[in-house]
Amino acid sequence: MITRSFVMPLRNCALLLATLALGACRFVDNRQTSQRGYRGTGMQVVYPQKATTHAFQTTRLPSVPPPAGESPPGPLPWKNVQVLNDVSVAEFNRTMISMAEWVAGPGNCQYCHNVANFASDTANNGKPLYTKVVARRMLQMTRNINGNWQAHVANTGVTCYTCHRGKPLPNGLWFYSTETQYLRHYLDSTGARVVTHQIAPSNQNRSSVKQTEWTYALMISQSRSLGVNCTYCHNTRQFASWEQAPPQRVKAYEGIQMLRDVNRNYLAPLAPVFPAVRLGAKGDAPKAQCLTCHNGVYKPLYGAQMVKNYPALWGRADWDGQPFPGIHGPAKPDSTKIIAAGKAPTAGQPAAAVAPAPAKPAVAPIAKPARGAQEHQ
Repeated sequence: MITRSFVMPLRNCALLLATLALGACRFVDNRQTSQRGYRGTGMQVVYPQKATTHAFQTTRLPSVPPPAGESPPGPLPWKNVQVLNDVSVAEFNRTMISMAEWVAGPGNCQYCHNVANFASDTANNGKPLYTKVVARRMLQMTRNINGNWQAHVANTGVTCYTCHRGKPLPNGLWFYSTETQYLRHYLDSTGARVVTHQIAPSNQNRSSVKQTEWTYALMISQSRSLGVNCTYCHNTRQFASWEQAPPQRVKAYEGIQMLRDVNRNYLAPLAPVFPAVRLGAKGDAPKAQCLTCHNGVYKPLYGAQMVKNYPALWGRADWDGQPFPGIHGPAKPDSTKIIAAGKAPTAGQPAAAVAPAPAKPAVAPIAKPARGAQEHQ
C-alpha cells in the first residue's frame, strides 16, 4: 500500500526531473543546427549560437584607405625595396600604411623600419631589423597564398590582418616539441590514418591505438579551430570515405597542403633570422596551424574579402582588375606565378628559386608530402 508520505517525495522528484528537462531544452535551444546531408545520416553541423553571435559582433575590420587609382607601376623613389617593387608609388604607400595597422598598430612604422633611414635593414644601434626581413618574407608568402592556393582561399584571399588581427604575433603559433607531436601534420607528417587496409603491421600500415589517439587530437584541434563539429568535413557513417564526404573535406585537405607549404618554405626557414626570444625550445621558428587564420570560425573574418582592396597582395604579374585568375575570368599566361624580387619564375622553376630562403633549422627531416586523395585526413 502506497502511503501519502511516499507519494509526496515521488511528486517532488517528478517536478525536479521536469525542471532539469526544461533546462536541457533551453540549452539545446542555444544551439543552431544546419543540415548538410540526407535525413537520418547525422549530417548536421551544430553551432553554439550565443558564442557565434558574440564572435561575429566582436569581429572588427580595419578601414580601407582610398584606392590608388590607375597609376601604372613604375620605378620607386626609395632604395632597398625588394618585394613590392612592381607596384605604383600610391599603391606602395597605401599597402605599407595598412600593413603597419594590421600588424603593429596605426602609424607604427618603427616596428619594421629605422625611421631615421627607411632603406636600412639595421636599427640605429647597428642591430639587424629582423622584423623587416620577416615582413618581406611574409609579403612573399601572402602573394603565394593568394596567387597559388585558390583551391583553399578561393576568391576571399588573405592579408596580414587575416592572421595578425592588429598584433605582432598571431594566435595558434606552435613550435616543434617531440617526434609524436600531432601538429607536425602541418609540417612534415604524411597521412592521418586510423583505418587499416592490411593485417600485418609495417611502416606502410601505421594504424594503431597510438595513431588513432594522434589523429583524434588532430581532428579535435581542427574542429575547434573552425568552430564546427566533425560533420562539417566528414560523413558520420563512414569517416574515412572521400566519396561520401562533403566538399569541405577537399577544401580542408587543400588547407593542410597550403599550411605545409607555408610552414616548410616560409616560416620554418626564418629560424636564423628570429632572435632567441622568438624561437621555440628546440630552436625552431614559430609555425602556423588552422587556428592561426580561422580563429574559431569556419571562414576567417567570416569571409570578408579584404584582399580585393589591396592589389599589391594578389601576387600577379598582370593587373586587369581581377585578383584571382580562373575565378572571375580566364587566367593570362603566368598570371598565377609569385612575383618576388621583381621577376616571375620561369616554367618549371620552383617559387623558392626566385627568392631563396635562409637555411632551414635542424629540427627534423622534412619529406615532401604527396598531394593526392589517398591520404585519409
